[in-house]
Amino acid sequence: MSQPEEEFEEEQKDSLKTKKKKKEKRSARKKKKKEEEEKREEEQVEEEGEEEEEHSDCVVLRGIFKLGKKSHDVLLTQTRLTWIPIIPETPTGEACALQPGVLLLRDVFAVKVKRRRAVGQESGGPVLGVALFCCRRRGKRLEEESLHLHNASAEHTQTWYNTLKELLTGSSSRPKYLKVFINPRSHKKEAVHIYREHVAPLFRMADVRTDITVTERKGHALSVMKECKLDEYDGVVCVGGDGSVAEVCHALVLRAQLDANSPEKPVKAVLPLGIIPAGSTDVVSCSVHGVRDPVTAALHIVLGHLLQVDMCSFSSLGQLVCFGFSAMFGFGGRSLARAEKKRWMPSARRREYAVVKTLARLRPDDCLLSFLPAKQSNRDQDQDPESEGEETWTTNQGLYLSISIMSIPCLSQHAPQGLAPNTSLANGSAALIAVGNTSRSEFIKHLKRYNSSSGQFSFSFVETHTVSAVRICPRSLIGCSEEESEEEAESKTTPIIQLEGAAFPWNIDGELVEIANEVLIRVHPQLITLYGEEVDEAESTGSCSCI
Repeated sequence: MSQPEEEFEEEQKDSLKTKKKKKEKRSARKKKKKEEEEKREEEQVEEEGEEEEEHSDCVVLRGIFKLGKKSHDVLLTQTRLTWIPIIPETPTGEACALQPGVLLLRDVFAVKVKRRRAVGQESGGPVLGVALFCCRRRGKRLEEESLHLHNASAEHTQTWYNTLKELLTGSSSRPKYLKVFINPRSHKKEAVHIYREHVAPLFRMADVRTDITVTERKGHALSVMKECKLDEYDGVVCVGGDGSVAEVCHALVLRAQLDANSPEKPVKAVLPLGIIPAGSTDVVSCSVHGVRDPVTAALHIVLGHLLQVDMCSFSSLGQLVCFGFSAMFGFGGRSLARAEKKRWMPSARRREYAVVKTLARLRPDDCLLSFLPAKQSNRDQDQDPESEGEETWTTNQGLYLSISIMSIPCLSQHAPQGLAPNTSLANGSAALIAVGNTSRSEFIKHLKRYNSSSGQFSFSFVETHTVSAVRICPRSLIGCSEEESEEEAESKTTPIIQLEGAAFPWNIDGELVEIANEVLIRVHPQLITLYGEEVDEAESTGSCSCI
């Protein structure tokens, strides 16, 4: 055989091999596509089966009501209310096919009998029908809405009212009696007004009873929580800013620890906490509602939307300082300390003043930073301190402008993605964000990016870790500058929590805490229950004008 013929045969063989491979690939793709289609069909059948099961709920009541000016056939099941217009047949004898209206009972928080009353009449009157009050979603906001079912029969209306009432009160997560704390000094001193105008009417409509305490001083809520009979209540509500929320959360966990006679190990709070935002930032509220809106917060409470949320314990020299969700050391602590010395300023101006002054005198702290990666302790995240020697800690020593530890994303209007976007409310870990020494301009770039969707950690001087415990030990005590000494002299403001020998300012959930020694932070999974829902972003109102 000649060489050209041999080359031709080799080319044919190669071509056949290539064709065979292509055919096998096509066959594999077809097989995969067929499997995916079969899987989708199976999922669709399952979903249709679930929908049929939902729609096949046993009908509890059926009746005729007017919605607007048209009569409707209304059906009530255990989970939903459906209605469809009653329309006469067409001349050809064919009935019109109309889609029914649907209202899920899980979105209904109140039902009332409608009556016609004269001006000034407070009771009695002819029956008009039943009104259902429910929530409607607009983005992350919940808004009040009503559905009116008109029927003049008193007996018919009363039957529907009693049945609806029974179905609604059957939900165990919906509170019936709440302990409410209102901080009248929060932000613009609007907390009492916010509660009376936006929250109390919803509580009354949902037949939620309340026991209200208007706090008079720092620590007032904590002292009340230590003494009150918690078994009388279904939940606790805090109307105020992040500082008020931090105090009530600390009180709930501390009370559970005391009741369980567990001085060493934190105990899960017994009652859920509802947060009505009335502060300047409302980080915790934004993290569980997505918005700073009292109506949204109140509707989450009356509907019984519950979330399990992680918390941290902060201790120094074996002494518990507090429980909380987040802490900032360095820049965050110093700027808060400056803001606290200017309490006479409006809150927004005070924050901007503190940020600008702290940036002007920006300086790092020499720290020994140790942390325990979360993956090493997920099996035993509530490990006793005595067993710390068995854990593998990572330790770094260096100069840091800012160190933040956050067990929740810390969403806010100024940081819609959160100060810690890589963590969640209940993943059993915290985000450690350590900002090393750098120039003022680079640090400001880092701060500005919190207002955007990403990029705040894409700097060589910023490191992030997912941790279950952190130790921060300042290497030396840095003396106050002359300017700080003058501020100290002109202000008699003292930190919220002050330990003996206090020197380093910490920002723990918006509260100023001064600690001179090493601080140990541990994450405790699902230590508290909050009213709300998991959100991934908060409404934004723009960045801080000072930077």
